[in-house]
Amino acid sequence: MNTVKILIGDDHRIVREGLKQVLADAPEIEVAAEAETGPEVLQRVEALGGHEGLGAVLLDIALPERDGMDVLQALKKSWPLLPVLMLSTYPEKQYAVRCIKLGAAGYLNKSAHPDDMIAAVRKVAAGGMYVSAVAAEALASAVGSSGSRSGTEALSHREHQVFRLLTAGKSVGEIGSQLGLASNTVSTYRLRILEKTGTKNDVELALYAERHARTPSGA
Repeated sequence: MNTVKILIGDDHRIVREGLKQVLADAPEIEVAAEAETGPEVLQRVEALGGHEGLGAVLLDIALPERDGMDVLQALKKSWPLLPVLMLSTYPEKQYAVRCIKLGAAGYLNKSAHPDDMIAAVRKVAAGGMYVSAVAAEALASAVGSSGSRSGTEALSHREHQVFRLLTAGKSVGEIGSQLGLASNTVSTYRLRILEKTGTKNDVELALYAERHARTPSGA
């Protein structure tokens, strides 16, 4: 049985420990490295030789210092053959499509059953694509409505990053610092986001995000 070496990129130690415990039930999967920040993920992947030393990367979206989606893009540019399975607490129907379009081999919610976690790692490490039923429905919906995008679907990658940080309660200055952008640039993105989501301020935007996160798939 060939060993599948993986890297876990998540800023919460308790999450990393939980993932390691889950994956310990799969004897062929070995956690070769861990990383807490976006830059650390890239450094460790490079040190391990990319796809030559790793079978897959499990990558959180909300990483400090460098956003997980930015890290995903950097990984796919440098090591296009390295499978990246995105992990998050964010709803699949909002984020799975965006991640897969950026090159992810799959998207899994952290609340997934341990058996699904192991199955997902095995599948992407074998060169496949792991898509849950919810994500598959979101992908089908995205294809069917590609010509009439609205709301968060109409946001660019950078706008979506700013949207997520705004709805997490971050200030314009904090967002600029995290994404390496000038405050006036973040403010410009904020105005575009408000316009595209039909909201007037940050409070309405937060309510919009919560409402859409709870909306049943297909509604």
